[in-house]
Amino acid sequence: MGLVAKAAVGVGMLLGLMALFGCKDDIGNPKGSTVVFPDSNVSYTQHVQPLFYQSCNFAGCHDDSQPPSRLKLTTYYNLMYPETGHIVVERGRPDQSILVLRIEGLLGERMPSKGDTLNSNQINGIRRWILEGAKNN
Repeated sequence: MGLVAKAAVGVGMLLGLMALFGCKDDIGNPKGSTVVFPDSNVSYTQHVQPLFYQSCNFAGCHDDSQPPSRLKLTTYYNLMYPETGHIVVERGRPDQSILVLRIEGLLGERMPSKGDTLNSNQINGIRRWILEGAKNN
């Protein structure tokens, strides 16, 4: 096998490994793992945080690294008391909550910016959780 052929095989293997282990643009909402919210009694630990893990908490977005926006959505504390100093969730007031305005696309770029947007059940679930007091339950 010539030098050019060996280089081509090496590049092909490298690209295959990158595809297998690299970051995926659709990682935010893998098929078959959709969080479904109830109509009432929304739980942070059972609904909100799993949705964030599914759609928001991955490298380069809202994980525990240094996300571009400095907003980490990995814990209740990070959401309610962000490093940015901006209040993201106004308890009892979803229409004034930056989180809702961003996921609905009414303030800046619609979130999540990668992968699928949240469905109406998920957006309404976040709104309901905030309306119910945004409890750490």
